[in-house]
Amino acid sequence: MLRRNANYILLSFAVDLSCIFAAIIISNWLRLHLPFGNPLTIVLEIPTLAVEAVLIYPGVFLMLSLYDPERTYRVVDELQVLTIACFISALALAGLIYFTAREISRLYLVYFYIIHLILVMTWRGVARVVRKYQNSNGLDVRKVLLIGGGETSNKALERLHELSWAGVHLVGYLTDIPPIPKTSVAVPYLGSLTDATHVIEKYRVDDVLIALPAESYPRLQQLVTGLIDVPCNIWIVPDYFSLLIYDARIDDLGGVPMISLKAPALTGYQRVFKRAFDLVVGSLIQLLVLPFMGIIALSIKLDSPGPVIFKQQRVGENGRLFWMFKFRSMVADADQRLGEVLQHDENGNVIHKFPHDPRITRVGHFIRRSSLDELPQFLNVLRGEMSLVGPRPELPILVEKYEPWQLKRLAVPQGITGWWQVNGRSDKPMHLNTEDDLYYIQNYSLLLDIQIILKTVWVALRGKGAY
Repeated sequence: MLRRNANYILLSFAVDLSCIFAAIIISNWLRLHLPFGNPLTIVLEIPTLAVEAVLIYPGVFLMLSLYDPERTYRVVDELQVLTIACFISALALAGLIYFTAREISRLYLVYFYIIHLILVMTWRGVARVVRKYQNSNGLDVRKVLLIGGGETSNKALERLHELSWAGVHLVGYLTDIPPIPKTSVAVPYLGSLTDATHVIEKYRVDDVLIALPAESYPRLQQLVTGLIDVPCNIWIVPDYFSLLIYDARIDDLGGVPMISLKAPALTGYQRVFKRAFDLVVGSLIQLLVLPFMGIIALSIKLDSPGPVIFKQQRVGENGRLFWMFKFRSMVADADQRLGEVLQHDENGNVIHKFPHDPRITRVGHFIRRSSLDELPQFLNVLRGEMSLVGPRPELPILVEKYEPWQLKRLAVPQGITGWWQVNGRSDKPMHLNTEDDLYYIQNYSLLLDIQIILKTVWVALRGKGAY
C-alpha cells in the first residue's frame, strides 16, 4: 500500500547523486574562500572525490533501505536512517581517500560531509511538503476501503490515519459487527460486507483492507472470492492482537508465512546502532565518573557496615534474569525487610518506592536523590545486560504481578534511564510507568535516546521524584 512508483524511486536516486556533486562544488568554493585552514588557490583531486563518493554513498543508501517507504514513512525514521547512512558513508569515504588521495584537504572533506547532509535532508523535507500539498488537494492519493470489526479494525484505523500524509485516504468502513468502532479517527460507515463490490466501484477504491476478527473468518473466503475480479488490491490483516505479548513480526520459512509473537521490538539495524551507541557513550561516561565513584565508595564504607556495591537480581529483555549493580544506599539487610515497606494503592497496584524509607542510610539519601547510586550500572551496559536508555529493570517479584499488557515493556533492553524517569520518576506508581515504557518502545529512535539522556541530566540535577 505504501509502495512508491518506480519513477519516484529513480528520481530520489538521481537527486541524491546530484546532491553529491553539488556538495563537492559548494565545499570547493568554501575551502577556497573561507578564512580557515592553510590558504589554497585550487583544491586538487576533485574528480577522485566525486568518483569515490558516487561509488560509496548510493550503495550505503540502498543497503540501509533509505528508498523503502515502509522504513521511512515517519519523518523521524527517515531523518534517523538518513543521518546514519551519511555517517557510515563518510567513514567509508574517509578510509578510501586515506589510501588513494591523501592530498585532499581534510577541512574540504568536513565541508563536504556537512553540506551533503544538509542538501539531502533539505530536498526530502521539501518533497514531504509537496507531497502533503498534493494530498490535501486530492492529487496522488490511494483510496482505501476498510472491511472488518473489533480490535483488529481499530488498530488498522490508527495506522491508516498515520499514513494520511503519504496519500492514503480512507473512503469508509464496512462491517457486519455493530457498533462502529469508537476511535479518535473519524470514519464514514458505508454499509455491510455485502455492499463491498458496490462501494469499491462507486468510490473507485485502490486498496481494500480486510481486518475481520477471528470469529468472522468463515466469511473471509466468500468475501475474497467475491472481490477477486474487482480491479483493486486486497490486503488481509490477521487477527492476532488478542495474542500479543510483544510486537509481532511476519517472517518466512521457505515460503511459509509465520507470525512471531515474541519477535524483538527493535529491528536488526536499530539493535546494532543502539548497542554501538551504548558502548561508545557508556565507555566515555564511565571514564569521566570514575573519580566520583571512588569518592562515593569511600563515603558508603565510612557511613555504614556492609558492601559498597549492592547486587540484586532483576528482569531484563525478554524476561532474562541478570544481576544489576548499584551503590548501596540502604542498610545491609534491606532485601529481607522489603515486606515492611511494600504497599498497594486503592486499586491493588504495587507501590514499592516512597519517601522516608526507613532502610535508607545517610549517604544513601544523597546518592539516591542525585541518582549517583545508579553509576555502577554502566558496567551492566558494557556487559550487554542493560542499555543506557530503556524501561527500568524490575524485581522478579514485581514482574510476577504484571498484567499481560505490562509484559510488553520487556521487549527491549532495560535501561539506566528512560521515558518515565524523565517524566515523573518515582512519583508515578509501577502500573503507570508501564504506559510510558510502551510509548518509548512504540516510538523508539536513536534521536529519542539522545533526547532522554539530555533530559535525564536536568531531571537528576533537580532531584525531583527520586527517593
